[in-house]
Amino acid sequence: MRCDLVVVGAGPAGSMTAKAAAEAGLKVVMLEKRQEIGDPVRCAEGVSKAPLKKLVDPDPAWISAEVKGARIRAPDGTEIVISEDRAGAEVGYVLERKVFDRALAQKAAEAGAEVMVKTRALRLLWEGGVPAGVYAQFVGEKFKIEAPLVIGADGVESKVGRWAGIDTALKPEDIETCAQFLVQDEKVDEDYCEFCLGNQIAPGGYVWSFPKGRGIANVGIGVLGSKADPGMPMRLLREFVKERFPDGKVLEVVVGGVPVSGPIERTVADGIILVGDAARQSDPITGGGIINAMNAGMMAGEIAADLVPKGEMDSGSLQIYEKRWRETIGKHISRNFAVKEFFVDLTDDDLNHLIHSLDGIDVAEMNLRGLLKVLVRQNPKHLLKLRHLLG
Repeated sequence: MRCDLVVVGAGPAGSMTAKAAAEAGLKVVMLEKRQEIGDPVRCAEGVSKAPLKKLVDPDPAWISAEVKGARIRAPDGTEIVISEDRAGAEVGYVLERKVFDRALAQKAAEAGAEVMVKTRALRLLWEGGVPAGVYAQFVGEKFKIEAPLVIGADGVESKVGRWAGIDTALKPEDIETCAQFLVQDEKVDEDYCEFCLGNQIAPGGYVWSFPKGRGIANVGIGVLGSKADPGMPMRLLREFVKERFPDGKVLEVVVGGVPVSGPIERTVADGIILVGDAARQSDPITGGGIINAMNAGMMAGEIAADLVPKGEMDSGSLQIYEKRWRETIGKHISRNFAVKEFFVDLTDDDLNHLIHSLDGIDVAEMNLRGLLKVLVRQNPKHLLKLRHLLG
């Protein structure tokens, strides 16, 4: 096969890349190693409404629930409530990712991209010392796809990146090991996403509950890799669900890893661009990455459409992608990584103290940045290190 662009991975980043490039006239092939796009779901499925609407027109079929905001719970049970439009990139809609991801892939196909499921990229195809496509396999049949540019949208510790000589390995302190149950229980709060903090329930991370309607919720946990031992996330999640939803029924179980690192050192090489989790573009505080992945995919697709016809696929020419995403998405990631590094070592007493310091202050309409500024003002000695990050 011959094409202008091969996209490896059909998640939101890959599909948005393929769609943007195909709409601009490139011949695009998108590969997905699984037989079904969007399955299994390794995501809490939350996304903010306004940023999503800037990228696509949401279809009601994609949305399981709309929430009013987020409840953040300290280790001692003290809560603060933030409205959905201020609660960050993961609060607003709770998606049905199996439907959502397939819809994005369908939009890429409608734009002209060829989508190949159950097709695994095996290694890069090299020509004259530079990537010239990929070797792939479909149901035991091996073949090659020739293309001057390959987009790696293949998730955490991207193989495409490694094949191109980019260090995509993650240190334990830069990854959250996660487990998630789909829980059915009448006690599910249908109106709010919940984030529960505490080193006893989720060392270096948090437990979440994202309602999906009809008394069903994604209830999950992320534990920082440097603080986790084998089996810890699943054990702690079971304990949380037993206490919070004693009569709850677990309908699905998924596990996975989410990067919570700062920006990767580089996301391009000759003939290669990385997007989404492959480029570590998820939020280091929350681990959420749908909107960042979609935005980065749009950038990559548009840049590919401009450079491929010119034959400019060397790493120098592709620096335009590096510059564009780092000046936008990257700034937010860098700041949040520094905030994460500060908060990750706080004790439960520290976390309780910080939440208590907000007593009597209306934080409902504050975004994360505004909330952090108030915390600094209320706790100048404890949070002095954060002051320079917030301006």
